[in-house]
Amino acid sequence: MDQLTGFQRDLLYVIAGMSRPSGQQILDDINEYIDQPVTHGRLYPNLDTLVENELVEKGQLDRRTNYYALTPKGRRVLEQRQEWVRRYVDA
Repeated sequence: MDQLTGFQRDLLYVIAGMSRPSGQQILDDINEYIDQPVTHGRLYPNLDTLVENELVEKGQLDRRTNYYALTPKGRRVLEQRQEWVRRYVDA
């Protein structure tokens, strides 16, 4: 499994639960979950890392707005994580 921070894993879950969300949609959703507000300065570098690691695809919705979607590799990483969690939580 890729070495991800907890925040990056959370971003993968948010992206998996939405249909090609924009960065702003991801930010809005993650801010509903996390106690301390996430800034653009924290969000976008982490999204870029996920893109660089080929876990997330980045595309354009229009000239100003990008979308993000899980790649097959990103989905496998989440599935492996879920299996690992189930081993301990369901035990």
